[in-house]
Amino acid sequence: MKFGKRLKQQIQETLPDWRDKYLSYKELKKLVRLVSSAPLLMSGSIENGKAEAEFVYLLNNEIDKFNAFFMEQEEDFIIRHKELQQRIQTVIDAWGPNGNQPSGAEYKNEMGKIRKDIINFHGEMVLLENYSNINYTGLAKILKKYDKRTGGLLRLPFIQKVLQQPFFTTDLISKLVKECEYTIDAVFPVEEEDRAREGREAITVAEDGIFRNTVAALLTMQEIRRGSSTYSCFSLPPLNLPDSDLIQSLQLNSPIPIL
Repeated sequence: MKFGKRLKQQIQETLPDWRDKYLSYKELKKLVRLVSSAPLLMSGSIENGKAEAEFVYLLNNEIDKFNAFFMEQEEDFIIRHKELQQRIQTVIDAWGPNGNQPSGAEYKNEMGKIRKDIINFHGEMVLLENYSNINYTGLAKILKKYDKRTGGLLRLPFIQKVLQQPFFTTDLISKLVKECEYTIDAVFPVEEEDRAREGREAITVAEDGIFRNTVAALLTMQEIRRGSSTYSCFSLPPLNLPDSDLIQSLQLNSPIPIL
């Protein structure tokens, strides 16, 4: 699938509030065509310099957009992660076996609510990792088109700049994703039979929700980060998953079953 179509598909499958935050790939591609087809754009000419300046200006605006959105989401995720941990502890202290008002029914009910919130939270963080991946890939591809059509040398210095940007640095989000998964395993253990049954139910329950968005994001990340014969210094490294069958299993069962 061509990148433009893949990007369009991802935008359609992401959260509604995120859809205008992605790379304006179509607009940038149109500009590349205009620049490359303009007459007398000789290397070093005034016209060529103006065209390149406009292209770089638009790219910088896109990066500013990515950074602003990514950092806003990252800050929100940090706060929500702490709130979820506090909610778990509050329920345990109140209605857990050693709580001040032990109640199996209240404990199960409240923990069930928290569990669903953690699942959605986990999904949103995966979507943000995908947001970083696909926008970086789009920048690398549009710069490659620009250099190829104009004979310019923008890609290498520009990508080196991109690698230092906040939207590209997903270490904190990856850490929160792992902590979220650890919490699910430690606080909400599920027997294998229940996991398979609830996984099938999850597909129906979340068919039009964040679960489907998350699966689509993981599939896209696997696709754009897999090794290939065209792998280069501009490519993202292959996606390292603890289980090579994880992506495939996600299409059939929820990794974090929904109660």
